[in-house]
Formats: sequence, C-alpha cells, structure tokens
Amino acid sequence: MMNDKARAIFEFIVRFQEEHGFSPTIREIETQFQFRSTNSVRLYLDKLVRHGYIERPTGKARSIRVLRQLGDGARFGAPAVAGASRVAEGGRPGPGIPLVGRIAAGPLLLAEENVEGHLALDDLFPGSDLFALRVKGQSMRDRGILDGDLVVVRKQEYARDGDAVVALVGDDATLKTCRRSGEGVDLVPENPEFSVVHVGPHEDFRVVGVVVGLVRSPSVKGRPQAV
Repeated sequence: MMNDKARAIFEFIVRFQEEHGFSPTIREIETQFQFRSTNSVRLYLDKLVRHGYIERPTGKARSIRVLRQLGDGARFGAPAVAGASRVAEGGRPGPGIPLVGRIAAGPLLLAEENVEGHLALDDLFPGSDLFALRVKGQSMRDRGILDGDLVVVRKQEYARDGDAVVALVGDDATLKTCRRSGEGVDLVPENPEFSVVHVGPHEDFRVVGVVVGLVRSPSVKGRPQAV
C-alpha cells in the first residue's frame, strides 16, 4: 500500500511527463517536495518500483518510466516495436525525429522496424523520447489523421482516456483512440466504417506511445501541427 507521500511523488512524475514529455530528475523531485537529500527521493522511488508503478533504468538521467496509473489493474508494459524501442533507449541517432516505418490505422498490422530517416521538427516537437510513424489506412480519418500522414509519437506506457495511441495487441500494432471500458480497454477507430477492438484485462496489450503531433502528407495541403 502506498502512503500519501509516495502517492504524491508518483502523481508529480505522471503530471511532469504529461507537461514536458520526459520524466523529472531526482533533483527536481527533491526540490518539489523539499527533501533534505536525494537519498530520501531514492527511497520513495524504490518503493514505487517494488509496487510496480515505475521502472528506473540505471545510469540514465530522466529515465523514470511509468508502468501503470493509480487504481489501474492493467499494466501498460514496455514497447515491443523494435524500431521504436531502439529510438527510445538510445536517443536520437541523427538530427531530428526518427521515422520508424508504418502504423496501421485500419486492420492490425505489425509496424516496420527500420528507421527510414529523420524529421527536422525539433523546434515544433521538443523532447528526446519521440519517434514518427507513417499512417496506413483511414480508420482515424474523422480525427484528422489520414492515410499517408506522419504521426509524431511520444514514447510512454500509459495513456489518458481519449488519447490517440500507438498500441500493440499481441504482436500487432495499430493507431486508435484509447477508451477505458470496464476492466479492459477499447481501441476506437474514428471512422464508422471500422469496428472497435476490445481488449480484455488478461490479453497481451501494450501502449507504445501517445500521438502528440501530425505531419500532413505532401499530397494534402497543410502544415505540421501539434495535437
């Protein structure tokens, strides 16, 4: 059971990631909660790790990873798309946001694993845990995400209700709107021609990241935009 201080620290980490796109440092947590030393912060972080709320890879700054939200029975595990994982673990291998294959906005399809190039959009989409995917299909049409567009994705393992997410069901990746549904999750298309995919609490479901921006296909008028 988490005490009030551990809960407050966890909520601060989640809020910080949502606002900045990356996790706070131990020193920033120390300052926020007016601890006398970083050792106190580490004790609380270790408690959150033991209870399965966060993960802390060693030797990296801003590396706290949220695994689940308070009150959630389901764990949103680490990404299984190899290309996205390499980008997140190693940082950007070149200038700009890595373009990592394709993602289905229609039937569930496995995203390609190779980095095809980089998008020079750092000024519009700041943050180190970003990657881009080319959209295939029309199931997100009514949310303004069209076939051939590029979506900019912030790598994280949790999502708020209504977020557009890159998710995996088993080995298949898809782009859908995430909605809570009882103990499970609905992956909702934004096109009435497609069906909702319901994922039960015991199915192999993982959030890879949340869509934070859109780059319009050159064949369609428009400019890069945050979402």
